[in-house]
Amino acid sequence: MKVEVQLGDITSISVDAIVNAANPGLLGGGGVDGAIHRAGGPKILEECQRIREHRYPEGLPRGLAVTTTAGDLPATWVIHTAGPIFSRGEDRSAILASCYRESLKEAGRVGARTIAFPAISAGVYGWPVEDATDIAVQAVLHSPPDVQEKIQKVILVAFSPEVENAWKQALKNSKS
Repeated sequence: MKVEVQLGDITSISVDAIVNAANPGLLGGGGVDGAIHRAGGPKILEECQRIREHRYPEGLPRGLAVTTTAGDLPATWVIHTAGPIFSRGEDRSAILASCYRESLKEAGRVGARTIAFPAISAGVYGWPVEDATDIAVQAVLHSPPDVQEKIQKVILVAFSPEVENAWKQALKNSKS
């Protein structure tokens, strides 16, 4: 599995699946979540509403992932995962790592070979960028062998040069 960093807008990346740093309600919002819903169009929201109605009426539990169409995006699927809100008083890093692992499992389940991730929880959820990217890279690189066999390429998407540097540093640290 190849892992690379790319600076840009996750909604414009042509991969099999993009990951949405969703809120548990799955109905759109700010940041990456809102951008994906706006760019992907109403089909994504319709499928999210069905998921809420039939599978998760109380909302998507943090750390889990579900898949919908990508609508008008250049991807085939959107994998929605609800990251944890950062807390100085409680270690929620296992939940954050689970977002990446569960998203990769979903990607493998639907047949995606390429996937793009944002820095989950590193925006409005307040997770320090360096810590969030370190946790993410470890979760991706240490995903189970069966997942690594299915996924050919992971793109870690940075919405700013600061996040791009954090992704690159996390990858560098994982190799030392």
